[in-house]
Amino acid sequence: MDNRELRECAAVALSVLDLTNLKDDCTAAEIETLCARAQTAHGATAAICIWPRFVAQARAIFGENGLIRIATVVNFPSGDLAVDEVVRETVQAIADGADEIDLVIPYRRFKEGDEAAVAGMVRAVRAVCPQSVLLKTILETGELKDPQLIRRASEIAIAEGSDFIKTSTGKVAVNATLEAADIMLQVIRDSRRNVGFKPAGGIGSVADAALYFRHASAIMGENWIMPSTFRFGASGLLNDIDAVLSGTAFSTPQAGY
Repeated sequence: MDNRELRECAAVALSVLDLTNLKDDCTAAEIETLCARAQTAHGATAAICIWPRFVAQARAIFGENGLIRIATVVNFPSGDLAVDEVVRETVQAIADGADEIDLVIPYRRFKEGDEAAVAGMVRAVRAVCPQSVLLKTILETGELKDPQLIRRASEIAIAEGSDFIKTSTGKVAVNATLEAADIMLQVIRDSRRNVGFKPAGGIGSVADAALYFRHASAIMGENWIMPSTFRFGASGLLNDIDAVLSGTAFSTPQAGY
């Protein structure tokens, strides 16, 4: 990839980035910094992704202009909460100002054969999300491992009304992979529904982002990548995007969420 292509890729990556801080010890001061970082000299990120306890703070900072969306997580990261508890989390997050809900499926129960647990969880959360609130369903593909399980989880999540399917929480040993992306994108294509894709965890450079862009374009078409259909969940990726767009560094693969 030459410098021009790298800069073009960086600009698109910025526009589809969910700038994330889901550290267990995240503080209000770090959220303030995150909100400021999301508004870069090169443009804004698509969203920030934060713990529910910080949603009201972020909404107060951003106001109601809607330029940068606020995503939060529920049933996160374990996927083990009861449906009614997850619904309460979701309702409160939306009341606090969340624009997007990233829901972890009960992936351990799903691995044991309980498809109904996944369908019921997604359906219940979808039911309390207004049309304006995106539901991004996290499959935790690194824990599912089996391609058939990843495929089936994707199908269920889409059938129950998910706006996006997302690979990972970023909290397990294996997070986003191109192999999982391939399966999930094929399911989206075959569903013929307007569903987006979000790889998350381990995407730390524009070079990494380019691999996912190529993969998505090959399956979904050249004009498919936009904030309404594609997001990256990452914290470190913005550093490399800034470096590339500022002309201060070349992109090299990096670790991290």
